[in-house]
Amino acid sequence: MPIHHLLLASSLAAMTVPMPQAAHAQEVVKPSLTIKAAKAQFRPVSFAATLPAASGTLVLPLGSEADLASRASVLPDAERAAISRALAAAEFDYKTGALSLRGIGGWDRIHVIGTGKDLSAAAVQKLGTIAGRALMKDKGPLAVLATGLPAEAVAELATGMGIGEYRSDLYQAKAREASAMAGTTIVSENGQAARALYEGRGKALIEAMAFARDLSNEPANVIYPESFVERTRAAFAGVAGVSIEALDVPAMEKLGMGSILGSGRGSARPPRMLIVRYTGRGAPSAGPVVLAGKGITFDSGGISLKAGAGMGDMKFDMSGAASVVGAVLALARSQAPVDVVAIAALSENMPDGNAARPADVLQAMNGKTIEINSTDAEGRLVLADAVAYADARLNPAAIVDMATLTGSIMTALGDDYAGLFSRHDPLADQLVKAGDVSGDALWRMPLHPSYAEDTKSTIADIKNSGASGAGAGAGAHFIGAFVKPETPWAHIDIAGMAWGGANDLKPAGSTGYGVRLLEQFVRNFQPVPKVAGE
Repeated sequence: MPIHHLLLASSLAAMTVPMPQAAHAQEVVKPSLTIKAAKAQFRPVSFAATLPAASGTLVLPLGSEADLASRASVLPDAERAAISRALAAAEFDYKTGALSLRGIGGWDRIHVIGTGKDLSAAAVQKLGTIAGRALMKDKGPLAVLATGLPAEAVAELATGMGIGEYRSDLYQAKAREASAMAGTTIVSENGQAARALYEGRGKALIEAMAFARDLSNEPANVIYPESFVERTRAAFAGVAGVSIEALDVPAMEKLGMGSILGSGRGSARPPRMLIVRYTGRGAPSAGPVVLAGKGITFDSGGISLKAGAGMGDMKFDMSGAASVVGAVLALARSQAPVDVVAIAALSENMPDGNAARPADVLQAMNGKTIEINSTDAEGRLVLADAVAYADARLNPAAIVDMATLTGSIMTALGDDYAGLFSRHDPLADQLVKAGDVSGDALWRMPLHPSYAEDTKSTIADIKNSGASGAGAGAGAHFIGAFVKPETPWAHIDIAGMAWGGANDLKPAGSTGYGVRLLEQFVRNFQPVPKVAGE
């Protein structure tokens, strides 16, 4: 029955939207040939109080010439003098950058890192990430001379080096097989404390970042809603305190999730709503922090078809879902004392004869009706049901959604910040602080009352795309319309941060942005009053 007949026949409150035929909705078309990514290579890490015999590469972090005299005092005088002459000749300023020296003593390479005076967690981890990436072709052992540094800085340096070793060449099997690397020895008088910090939290972050980036870097014929769920179950297998539920089409129909179901109607691969909850020992009992992620495993634009150029990048449109699940994986593997839920709203946006059309009307779980203005504004559709579910079923202490939502946020903030929108200042303040500490930077954006006018529909409660202009703000307003005003809520638009070309910090592809931000935020979350925000 046509949608306008339905609207005439019944009230909006009771409206139901036809779902795909059962056979079409349930059938999952899998590749005829299963392909698997080559195994990743990471260096094993150990901690020691003394420097091993000269072999392979020595990493030497220095913040001043005095550091060379003290930290490198364990080196022979001739080696230390040669390093000093080389640094002077290169006019090395010890503040930033790195310099590799060869032919000194028994080392294949001495890699000097300028640390400056900033030994904050984000700064030191970034130094480690750059070093880890720069030294990936060094197959021999690494020794990191970190004496005199606090245990926290030593652990962050080791964590950053592990993050820097990530590779995105998933299907270049020969290249990966040839990349096997010897171990890293971190030398520090604080080695025992640093090891505890690294193994208690840093290693889990490395693994969670790699998990999230692998999900995003995989092609859409490998990662689609059902296989995303399978990967997640495998990653959390055996981790204490975790429960996983994946809502299929019948379950979502029963709950009235017409928004996500409508978004996935054009694909042979049906949507899933994945719910991962981790409750650690000593966690607060005031309700979980809910992290909801946009999981569009491929976005063709649907009937509102995107241009062909660059469409392949739309395999990354599930990066928000990958990051929220990755953050919970990091917290769970480190057994953090938190109560947290990741909801991955998973769908594939494709144009077939069953696909949603512009001007169609959908109904979300909370009863709100949505006029589809553009089928290419589908991420907010899946998130509408995700946040409505969280609000109705989980008694959340807060809801934070993360999405590669709009190109307009890239115009505003480039690739330096993700955009943060919130009606609750205390929640926004905690997120900004978490961004500063983790290195995943946020910039708060406005939620202007005019966005409600921009998304007003003449036929439904709201439309999914606003007028030209503040596209990121209109998108944020739309998602917030499906959260109760008193529930602490924030939206993070990561469209400019989720992926990009290779640089000193990363290979081409996914950045894993948001894993560290949300892990830091949840670990240190303080309750926010449940009052209507502005």
